[in-house]
Amino acid sequence: MKQRILFTVIMSFFLSFFMTLWVTFINLGFTPDFLQSWGRAFMLAWPAAAFVSFFTSPLAQRITTKVIPVKS
Repeated sequence: MKQRILFTVIMSFFLSFFMTLWVTFINLGFTPDFLQSWGRAFMLAWPAAAFVSFFTSPLAQRITTKVIPVKS
């Protein structure tokens, strides 16, 4: 369980970091308040991404196993 929680925190951090950076840039460009806008988006997105990742990762794992069965 500790590994699942830590993986979720790390993975959601990277995903939120880069996705909010990219989407903020697409929407605003490099404006004078870019870092402030991006930081706000990131701080709102990271907890949401962690929550969603934690609860959907078992489903994603089951779907992956059905698409690509584990061979013993």
